[in-house]
Amino acid sequence: MNAPLISLQGLSKEFHGKNVVELVDLTIKAGEFYGILGPSGCGKTTLLRLIAGLEQPSSGQIIIDGLSMNSVPANRRPVNTVFQSYAIFPHMSVEENIGYGLKLKGIVPEKIKERVGAILDIVDLSGLERRRPNELSGGQLQRVALARALIMQPKVVLLDEPLAALDAKLREIMKYELVKIQKDVGITFIMVTHDQQEALSMMDKIAVMNEGKIQQVDQPKVLYEKPKNSFVANFIGSANCLMGTVTKVEKDRTYVMLTDINQEIISTANNNFRVKDSVQAIIRPEKMKLQDINIADDNKENVNCVRGSLLEIIYHGGVSTFRIGITDKNAEPLVISQLNDAQQTKAKYRIGSNVKVCWRVDAATLIPVHL
Repeated sequence: MNAPLISLQGLSKEFHGKNVVELVDLTIKAGEFYGILGPSGCGKTTLLRLIAGLEQPSSGQIIIDGLSMNSVPANRRPVNTVFQSYAIFPHMSVEENIGYGLKLKGIVPEKIKERVGAILDIVDLSGLERRRPNELSGGQLQRVALARALIMQPKVVLLDEPLAALDAKLREIMKYELVKIQKDVGITFIMVTHDQQEALSMMDKIAVMNEGKIQQVDQPKVLYEKPKNSFVANFIGSANCLMGTVTKVEKDRTYVMLTDINQEIISTANNNFRVKDSVQAIIRPEKMKLQDINIADDNKENVNCVRGSLLEIIYHGGVSTFRIGITDKNAEPLVISQLNDAQQTKAKYRIGSNVKVCWRVDAATLIPVHL
């Protein structure tokens, strides 16, 4: 097995007596588009700055391509950073900005021009080399910043919330442009973001952070479908988190009595649970089905059903979100997400309607709760 390109071992950073990054262990392969995802203040940007050499660790090791970076200054590390503000020189043209690092290294002008031309093709900026930054759009400025990083041929490109300054439509376009460029050049990208959808749609692997600690590292689909705790479940999208106690365990079934609803459900999830274990059932809104209480469910796989009343309908265009209060129970409302298709329109649900919420046995992820 090939050694990882980057290895963070027990990495911690303390500010004013508090660890903002705490005992982080991560391995990142060459050629990966790797995401560090978390809420504001979770330590993700500090972690990126530690890799870049812009901050020094309080403890732990940063290893890149087999070499410890702890005593290596930022300008000697095989990394380049694309900052959120892009940090582009306003008095220089596009080609001057991109070639600036090569000029500092003493590369001859002919070689600089050749390499700038090649990188302009990669980031789709050919023909704009003479323009000044104030003549460029937000997406073009971002590509200039990325080209300036790539032209130095680093082993790793670090991106700190690179899409944050763009409007929603341009951000959507640039997501796919960044992924394409990364795959074309084959350089490892490590990108910090707080945007869950951004991470899910772009990254090969994601590390979810909270309060300085890594909560889970997985491929996007695994993070979404099999969160390891309630923080990951609620931060990656939204989820219904229901407390319960295991009542029976079979080979491919786990039975759970939901505490707030006082109703038993069945799940295929089995993480070596035992009877009386406290668990949390995590169910994504789109995995639940809303139906009229007077209509029998013709899908035999929807074995779990609870009754309630419709509290709220939120229209999102192609999808609507429904909040369901559980009948006669002091429980948090369930959140269901459904496509606004013809069948949905036909149902004509109204606020206050009595409804059933049903889901399949494989819809819930069970996670242990340590009381």
